[in-house]
Amino acid sequence: METREIALLQEVGIYEYAHPLEDAIAYKGALADLRRGIKDSAKQDAVTCQVDWAVNGSVKEGQKLGRDMAKLMLRAYNAEADNAVRVVKPHTRDAVKKRLTTTRDTIAKLGVLMRIGISTHYHRLRLQEIDLTADYLTKVEIEREQARAERERLREEAKVMKEIERDRARLTKERAHYVSVVAKLEAKGDTEGLQRAQEQLATVDDAIAGVEKRAANVRLGYVYVISNVGAFGPDVVKIGMTRRQEPMDRVRELGDASVPFRFDVHTLFFSEDAVALETTLHQKLADEGSEAPRELPDARGKGAGPLRCGQGRQRSARVHGPSSAVSFRRSCA
Repeated sequence: METREIALLQEVGIYEYAHPLEDAIAYKGALADLRRGIKDSAKQDAVTCQVDWAVNGSVKEGQKLGRDMAKLMLRAYNAEADNAVRVVKPHTRDAVKKRLTTTRDTIAKLGVLMRIGISTHYHRLRLQEIDLTADYLTKVEIEREQARAERERLREEAKVMKEIERDRARLTKERAHYVSVVAKLEAKGDTEGLQRAQEQLATVDDAIAGVEKRAANVRLGYVYVISNVGAFGPDVVKIGMTRRQEPMDRVRELGDASVPFRFDVHTLFFSEDAVALETTLHQKLADEGSEAPRELPDARGKGAGPLRCGQGRQRSARVHGPSSAVSFRRSCA
């Protein structure tokens, strides 16, 4: 860009700055196009001014004064627009856009004698920039949560595999012991002892088959519904799944790592397709009007009612009552 054009853009308050959107590949193209449109409009039709009266008897001086005032008004508008882009959050987008529109209206009132105003086209571009920024921030938060959830899933999977390997090694050792006992009892001709040993060996074989099934079926596990009044409030539940043999180990870890109070467990479902069951529960809450996005683990909503999901083969369920929040209420006592 020529030096004269850069000077012109700076004169009306358009500066090159590190906009957060530039870090998102998906938004780079849209942002580049939008910025080009903003810069082009700033050099041409961003602000209108019609002065047909003289200053010190000079119409030319009057027109110059009008142009200077128009640039000043545009600088003020751009300062507000730039600040709006910097501070906007997804939940404040409408309020920020309304504030920028109010700034435009104020400029029109202050410049009424010179008929100064921010053009509709330029104002639309700046509003679009606010929208794009809010969308970007939402996407970034979702991607960050997805990445966090994936890291957590991998850590949980590693713990499950370690648990499976530990159980496999223990059961293999037990099986070798009972195989040896069976062989010795057969050699002795101890029919009664042999029968007991064979029953114990069969039990170990069943346990080994269960461990191998857990290792092979990554969809098998427990789905839990928990809450934490002290950390999240009374109307929030957290839904997740674990492949741990003892699902409460996972719930206790969540309480120890992320919140100051213990989680209350409302339900533990065992399902041979826990992945689908968890998804169904999230979808059920979304259909009931949950405010939280699917990508986030917390589900919000008052009076959602009981969740009845037939997804997967549920062999058992532990159902607990409403939240007692014992640790939280004890801290308040």
